[in-house]
Amino acid sequence: MLPDTLSPPAPTGTPANTAPGGPDELRRLASGLDALQTVPLTMRGPWRRTLDGVLPPVVLLLALVVAWQFYTVIARPRPDLVPGPLDVAASITALWSDNRLQQAVLTSLSRGAIGFLIAVAIGTPLGLLLAEWRLLRRALGPLLSGLQVLPSVAWVPAAIIWFGLTDATVYFVVLMGAVPSIANGLVSGIDQVPPQLRRVGTVLGATRGQLATLVILPAALPGYLSGLKQGWAFSWRSLMAAEIIAMGGSIGFGLGSMLQQSRELADLPAVLATILIILFAGILVELTVFAPVERRLLRRRGLTPGGHR
Repeated sequence: MLPDTLSPPAPTGTPANTAPGGPDELRRLASGLDALQTVPLTMRGPWRRTLDGVLPPVVLLLALVVAWQFYTVIARPRPDLVPGPLDVAASITALWSDNRLQQAVLTSLSRGAIGFLIAVAIGTPLGLLLAEWRLLRRALGPLLSGLQVLPSVAWVPAAIIWFGLTDATVYFVVLMGAVPSIANGLVSGIDQVPPQLRRVGTVLGATRGQLATLVILPAALPGYLSGLKQGWAFSWRSLMAAEIIAMGGSIGFGLGSMLQQSRELADLPAVLATILIILFAGILVELTVFAPVERRLLRRRGLTPGGHR
């Protein structure tokens, strides 16, 4: 008599791989579990996705402008202290007709993009070294965290003394604001990588460099992307601080310079117009560059709530 713990043979005519506990049954069971964890996708076209991302902030902005206009009509504040939306729009038109607006936007965006790319080239390997080399992380980590919370405007006087009124001053301030955020964001993302991935890479024969660049870095992309977004925010803020203070010399005319000139002329509509343009430029980069990449990355990882695509 066979022991009760042994499974009976498969019925005659039934393939062995379809018997209870066979490979096909296990494969069907795994497929069923995957289906339970998969969020149903709602297919949407690119125009619908773009509209869903752009329409809410645009509607909110229009509502704020309408409320602003109603306030100026009802309360009738002093125009030199609280100009209305029409005054700000007229100032934007005047800046555009003088070609100062186009020059300032192109100068600031090009500086911000170049400074951010340099910061990524420096912050990414630095973050990998901090994550993989514990001694370096204990020594340099607190300093990077301190630099991250240090206002970037504090570097402007020293940069002017070191580099003079040149573009090097602006790029130095941008790097000091962005590099710590990018490096710390990458370290945070690597800390969240499951240790099993390291073991798998080691078993497959990956060297330490291959493990860091081909296994750890792709797995840490969500945290790394958050660091990049924060790094861009710090780059843009640092750039505006440097352009406001460091004027003249060989430094080109950017949005910060235009803001400072408007302040010196006590032209409040132009000041508010420049502030709105700076805000709009930052939001535009977020919506057109980082937001689509983040949605695509999270969707591939199955981390997007609702699974909309």
